[in-house]
Amino acid sequence: MVKSHSRYLRSLLTLGLVPIALALTAQNDTLLHVTQPDTSQVSNAPRLPVFTLTSDDLDAELGNQDISGILQSSRDVFTSVAGYNFGQARFRVRGFDGENTFVTINGVKVNDLETGYAVWSNWGGLNDVTRWMQVRTGVGPSRMNFGSLGGLTDMNIQATALRKGVRTSYASANRAYRNRLMFTYATGMNAKGWAFAFSGSRRWAEEGYVEGTSFDAYSYFLAAEKKINDRHSISLSAFGSPIRQGRQGIAVQEAYDLTDNPWYNPNWGYQNGKKRNAKMSFDHKPMVMLTHNFTISDKAKLSTSAYYTFGHDGLTGMNWFDAKDPRPDYYRYLPSFYRYQNSEQYPDRVAAWQNDDNTRQIDWDQLYFANGKNLYSVVNANGVLGDTITGNRSKYIIEEVRTDPVRYGLNSVWNKNIDDRTHLTVGASFHKQRTHYFKVVDDLLGGDFWVDIDQFADRDFSDTTISQNDLSTPNKTVKEGDVFGWDYYMHTSYADAFAQVERTIGRLEAYVGLDLSQTTFWREGNLQNGRFPNNSLGKSEKQNFTGFGFKFGGIYKITGRHFVSGNAAYIVRPPGANVAYLSPRVRDAVVSGLMNESAYSGDISYIVKGPRLKGRATLYYARIANQVWNRSYYHDEFLTIVNYAMTGVDQVHRGVELGLDANLTSTWQMTAVYAGGNYTYDSRPLATVTRNNSDQIFAQDRTVFWKGYRVGGMPQSAASLGLKYNSPKFWFAGFNANWFGNIYLDPNPDRRTAEALQNLVESDPQWNQLLDQTRLDDQFTVDAYAGKSWMFQRKYRLAVNLSVSNVLNNQEFRTGGFEQLRYNSMQVDKFAPKYSYLYGRNYFAMVTFSF
Repeated sequence: MVKSHSRYLRSLLTLGLVPIALALTAQNDTLLHVTQPDTSQVSNAPRLPVFTLTSDDLDAELGNQDISGILQSSRDVFTSVAGYNFGQARFRVRGFDGENTFVTINGVKVNDLETGYAVWSNWGGLNDVTRWMQVRTGVGPSRMNFGSLGGLTDMNIQATALRKGVRTSYASANRAYRNRLMFTYATGMNAKGWAFAFSGSRRWAEEGYVEGTSFDAYSYFLAAEKKINDRHSISLSAFGSPIRQGRQGIAVQEAYDLTDNPWYNPNWGYQNGKKRNAKMSFDHKPMVMLTHNFTISDKAKLSTSAYYTFGHDGLTGMNWFDAKDPRPDYYRYLPSFYRYQNSEQYPDRVAAWQNDDNTRQIDWDQLYFANGKNLYSVVNANGVLGDTITGNRSKYIIEEVRTDPVRYGLNSVWNKNIDDRTHLTVGASFHKQRTHYFKVVDDLLGGDFWVDIDQFADRDFSDTTISQNDLSTPNKTVKEGDVFGWDYYMHTSYADAFAQVERTIGRLEAYVGLDLSQTTFWREGNLQNGRFPNNSLGKSEKQNFTGFGFKFGGIYKITGRHFVSGNAAYIVRPPGANVAYLSPRVRDAVVSGLMNESAYSGDISYIVKGPRLKGRATLYYARIANQVWNRSYYHDEFLTIVNYAMTGVDQVHRGVELGLDANLTSTWQMTAVYAGGNYTYDSRPLATVTRNNSDQIFAQDRTVFWKGYRVGGMPQSAASLGLKYNSPKFWFAGFNANWFGNIYLDPNPDRRTAEALQNLVESDPQWNQLLDQTRLDDQFTVDAYAGKSWMFQRKYRLAVNLSVSNVLNNQEFRTGGFEQLRYNSMQVDKFAPKYSYLYGRNYFAMVTFSF
């Protein structure tokens, strides 16, 4: 029996699942979904048989591990708490966004090739399949790929990677969804060398935590694996998660105050007495993966995966022509506008916002009324001379903006133990992606057709040809389901090769890695646009970038329980295709001065793994240079949509991470975590401001004084203190007290220019209003959780879990937001910042049955 204990514990520790092994003492293997805030919850199903062990037994096992077990470990206390407790407040580990963190499935990198982000909703609801992910923070050794600045998350979803047996659960919540059903079955490898697995779930809510939102999602997973012989096996995995969701909007503080609702949602209104949301998203991008595992010898293995993914990614929204803005929180409809323009109407506007749903929400009936009274004749319709179409021309419509990808690729990684002290990893991959960008008419809202012309060009130019979105079909009339506005492809190809050597030298285990990549992207237009007839249709010039990376580091074993580790990397990478073009919807012009980004990063850590105390203290530093920042918005002075692109955007991320996990007694456990970050812009970028519907350049190489401003949209510092009781009678309970600080709004770059201040002197109140960065209040929350499990006939297990977030119902917690790019230098508060709030008290309860 002791040998059995040891074998299971060694497997846990090798996987880096120390917290899981410790939790087995109390018959509880609570795992935290560290990267998915939407599915953050306590899960309580065992992967391994339950044993009665003490923490001292586990520590004895740990003391005998070689350094590799520590070097490859994941889910330490800091990572778990930062992902779960801090994640609800939009905290980002080390301040990095998704493009700086790689996500792999069966070893294949699944980050989008254009944006660099991994879309977690693509496998949302498959918690039973992805719950054993490996998470590594920062630069470090990896036997799957070169890695990235922010770290790596890997999921093995091959059929044999899932726990054998049946697991079914029901969950109730008051978050994005209200209900969830999930079923998972895995056969394990049978005598004929086959393994199969299936998982499916449904999540739904007629209305989520925020009024006017809805949620309806399914997910599915299928896997089969065949062991051909002792050297070869083939695995097929397929998954998808169709999600339809009513989206929440964010608003200015005035709207929250007037409605007395920090989760006021301007995206919905009543239609025939029922709530209807204008912003509905639908996302479904299934993926199929085929993996060949080849055991070349006892010391060498080769894993090769091919994959294919495609799908639908759409978001609806309102569009209008020759009509009033239908958004209820448009700045001219707020009482504050009347305070300056027509003060006698101010009290009436306040009363309307406080009491009238048609004022503070979308007035759907009015939109239908306007469309039904707009008889119009289109002459020479659809480019046919003499053809006239007469009907109700919609002033308002619901359009669906689509971003539909097709992607495929191949990834192969070879691992070999050269000798007892040296390991070599070599890998290569190729990826190809084509994303179709277009929009369609979703709902004419009672009208007969929509005319496909650009309203700003129609207003600004006398030549009607210029306003045509599709010169091949002038005066194009479109109906529901028709493509209009823009239609183009973005092509991206990416090839990569890397190598890594790990070497043990006495108490030191070191590694060094190299990476080389080639990225090419180009635009292919399907419409000839009237504003840009010469560079909107057809394939554009290809943009080619060569990237490379170098990293090294290691861990030194002071004793069997005390370690010092360090990592460093230098990476050169291409800009994202999503920010490389000035206005890809209508033309193929690229941002001037487009070049590779460069980044370097380093960290040093002290790690302790004692009988009662485990912890990590880390200092880190990273600098990312030559980034491109690209946005489009309505300019209040130019009275048109402008493209605002900056080059030479540098960021510095520095800070400290502290995590402690203490077993106070055999049943009481305490955790303490602190993240102290300082993330700032570290350059004076150059901005180019162009008109969206012509070649006019409003500004070229405008200096933006961004150096020293904080990177916004997240807490830069956070702390948590937790206490947990693990009962020998198979139940547990605990709480975490959390603090969040140094939360800033991301600064509007154009407000930090000499041009914005040119009509002011330093003593003017607008001077500091334009330049000062908004810092939000520090906040405090408490989370609690509990669970109990029962075993029947040593085979069947029933578990109940409950977690409550924001127990104290803190409704003053602004988690972030943004300064509006639209601004008035003489009246800075005319376009106030928009904010998002943390949910108030919310819960997640789940009952699970498994065998």
